[in-house]
Order: sequence, then structure tokens, then C-alpha cells
Amino acid sequence: MRSGDDHAFRLIVEKYRTELFRVIYAILRDQKDAEDATQEVFIKIYHSLSTFENQGLKTWMTRIAVNHAIDSRRKRERRREEMTEQLAFQSAVSAKDHVEAEVMLTEKQRLVREKLDQLPGSYREVVYDFYIAEKSYQQMADEQQVQVKTIETKLYRARQWMKKHWKEEEF
Repeated sequence: MRSGDDHAFRLIVEKYRTELFRVIYAILRDQKDAEDATQEVFIKIYHSLSTFENQGLKTWMTRIAVNHAIDSRRKRERRREEMTEQLAFQSAVSAKDHVEAEVMLTEKQRLVREKLDQLPGSYREVVYDFYIAEKSYQQMADEQQVQVKTIETKLYRARQWMKKHWKEEEF
């Protein structure tokens, strides 16, 4: 196995996967996480074969599995703590910040409406449908009773018109 015989390693995996899974599951208490961790442990074992000193293969592999499972559990707990902190931070956003965000959103929407009103009529509808109403080319083509290629062309020309007539800073 240490000389790179993949078949010998496969035999080791088949022989010990259930035992290592049980050890990992006892620590993680989640089947999916334990399955993932078991695969990761076998990858670690494969890459660590050069450090194995021919003394108690099962003990050596179990030690790697236990250490990996403990590390995985710590990471999972840290992520939960971080998510809890993040949720607490988000909920601590004051009413002032919420009102300020609403005012800014309303102002952006007003600016977008003004800009849309500046577009020539043939472009306004296609830009509104695609970017605001989020319709597909096919939906727009069906509604306007034209080919999809016509919609693509209108959108292309509308974008060209916007590039020519509006400054990037305005948006």
C-alpha cells in the first residue's frame, strides 16, 4: 500500500470504512457530515501513508479519523457562532438605518423611472420588460407578437442608445 498500490488501499478502505464511519459519527452526530468526513479521512490517510511507521494501522487510522472529526465539529460550531453573531448584528440595525435605506431605495426608484421616461418609446417597453419586470426574451416576443431576434435587436439598440446619451455616473 505504501508503494502506491491503489488496489491495496481500496482493500483497506473496504475493510475499515464502517469502523471509521462509526467513530466519526459518534463525534459529529450527523450522518451526512460523518459520511463526508469519512471520505476526507481516507484521503488524509492516503496522503499520510509515508508517515505511517508500520505500528498499528487501525489505531493510526482511527487517530486520524478522531482528530479530523473533532476539527470538523469545531468548524461547524464556529460557523454556527458566526451565523448567530451575524444574525444578532443584522437584527441590531436601528430603525434609523432602516428608514434611511428605504429613503435611498425610493430615491433610486424615482431616478430609474425618470431615466426610463427619457428613453424613446420603442426602447422603453423592452428595457422595462427585461430589466424591471424580468421577462424572458421569449415572453416579450410572445406579448409583442414578434420574433425573439427582434427583441434581442431592440435591447441591443436600447443599450447603445443609453451608452450614447447617459453618463455612467448617472447610474
